[in-house]
Amino acid sequence: MNHPDIIIIGSGIIGCAVAFELSKAGYRTLNIDKNGDAGLGSTSNSCALIRLSYSTYDGIQMARECFSYWKEWDNYLEVADPRGNARFVNNGTLMTMSDAPNFPRMIRIFKELGVPYSLLTRDQIAQKAPFMSLGTFYPPTRMEDDRFWANADEQLKQMIHIKDGGYITDPQLATHNLMVAAQAKSGTFLFNRVVTGIRHEGGDQERHAPKRRALERRVVGVTLDDGTRIDAPIIVNVAGPHSRVINQMAGVEADMRINTRPLRHEVHFIPNPHPDLPSVASHWSDADTGVYFRPETGNALLIGSKDPACDPRDWVDDPDEWNRDVTREQWEHQVYRVARRLPAVKIPTEPRGIVDLYDVTDDWIPIYDRSNLSGYYMAIGTSGNQFKNAGPVGYLMAQLIHAVENGHDQDADPLTYRAVYNDFEIDTGFYSRLREINEDSSFSVSG
Repeated sequence: MNHPDIIIIGSGIIGCAVAFELSKAGYRTLNIDKNGDAGLGSTSNSCALIRLSYSTYDGIQMARECFSYWKEWDNYLEVADPRGNARFVNNGTLMTMSDAPNFPRMIRIFKELGVPYSLLTRDQIAQKAPFMSLGTFYPPTRMEDDRFWANADEQLKQMIHIKDGGYITDPQLATHNLMVAAQAKSGTFLFNRVVTGIRHEGGDQERHAPKRRALERRVVGVTLDDGTRIDAPIIVNVAGPHSRVINQMAGVEADMRINTRPLRHEVHFIPNPHPDLPSVASHWSDADTGVYFRPETGNALLIGSKDPACDPRDWVDDPDEWNRDVTREQWEHQVYRVARRLPAVKIPTEPRGIVDLYDVTDDWIPIYDRSNLSGYYMAIGTSGNQFKNAGPVGYLMAQLIHAVENGHDQDADPLTYRAVYNDFEIDTGFYSRLREINEDSSFSVSG
């Protein structure tokens, strides 16, 4: 544990995938996490959606790659987890269409890439899901707006059915699967410890570090809350909602054009009013009302927000101090939005749900990159929409780290590499910390 090749800060789904891919590549990895097991941070409250409905070409490409990982999950892991393996429920995505510009762009990309989908007419929608209201409610509004309660003036003309789409039954178990796989390749994990410092060459505390080029700043290790120092020449920040805190410790924000910030988010549960809903689709995305939902264990519906413009965003300054209780106000907004689409919904008297933090970048597209501190890498801004991409992100980070540590100039010439399961190139420049804000982003999330 005291002499790893790479320290990974965080043991969520992305941190464990990075550990697995790096350990497969021959690195001795050590994940450090303040929680007591893998996946007990924000990952444990992920909606764990596996979807193709992104608004950018690169986002859809990465999502296509992720489906191959989940479909081959047991083979990918190469080892059996004594707890069992997470299960992928994949019965497709059903989406309402709105006036948002990303919908026609998404369809154009689907056509270009050959993604299987179909456009359902109003009659086909009524036949496939007769329990749905076909009214249009776009743009989404809040309950205090009179338009929220108005009868729909128009009816849905079309919906999109995407052949592949669903969810992982247990996000924490999926993370544990990856931890076990990494451990089988000599990866190690240290729980119940907090990183309080990133040490690098140039200060008094590094006077015994190996000599390097005089102008190079390079990491040499971390300091923990109990005073322990662990040395390593490479550190990967995969700290989720704490990612900016870790970046500030490392002093790497000066050249970053894109940054991260924690966002408080609520997800709610209600009884499923339609037993046949899961057989129609595993993931329902309703931009028309501003929510998404999917079946949940115990004949329930899990409901999340698509972050419509009318909803205030609850940004958090301190990822250790925030309201962890479900609020009745947001619960009512989301439940009643679903009731507009599924009129048979019975509204419970008491709110039920989960609350956690997303780690969100300025354009809601993650950062997978090096930093201006040699040996310090980032896989951040992932919360809320990158659970599904854990496997391919782990592989991306392993490719990037290996290339940069062997002399590749990532800032001047972002790495491209061949995807593992699909015949296309992945451009890591799309995820650069030095990029401009991507205006094609939806600036929102679906679990």
